[in-house]
Amino acid sequence: MTGAKTAVEWLASVAPDPEACRWEWERNPLGVALLPAGKAWDVLILPGDLGYPTLDVLTRVLGRPGPVLADFGDNRVGFFVPPGTAARWLGTGIRTAGAGTWIVVPHPGRAARGVRWLVPPDGSGTLTDPALLELAMHEAAAGPARRRFRDG
Repeated sequence: MTGAKTAVEWLASVAPDPEACRWEWERNPLGVALLPAGKAWDVLILPGDLGYPTLDVLTRVLGRPGPVLADFGDNRVGFFVPPGTAARWLGTGIRTAGAGTWIVVPHPGRAARGVRWLVPPDGSGTLTDPALLELAMHEAAAGPARRRFRDG
């Protein structure tokens, strides 16, 4: 539980009122809080059919990337990256959440409805390197084409 507590503190630290954020997590029946991006992290949001294979590539390369969220229905996968990444990111079909935006974040130690952690934060502040994420995205996108060529 120490890891979850540290992760809660790390996530809540970006809230305008961290104590109110923790209170919201404890009492909100959905188990989520709305947090501002752009302070400790930005989020790159990939379509699920690219996000899951990208996470597979990152996991093979890194073992454990930074925090990763999935939305209800697995339609989108959000990778936590360093602040400022969203302002510089160019990519068709990739959404960004950076300074001036807010995202729904589940409590890292409990199940929530609607959004869930694929890789929960550990409280250390580890984020996914955007250059490595881009390479993983290319590898993931090339995977189906490579399989078609090999099997074809």
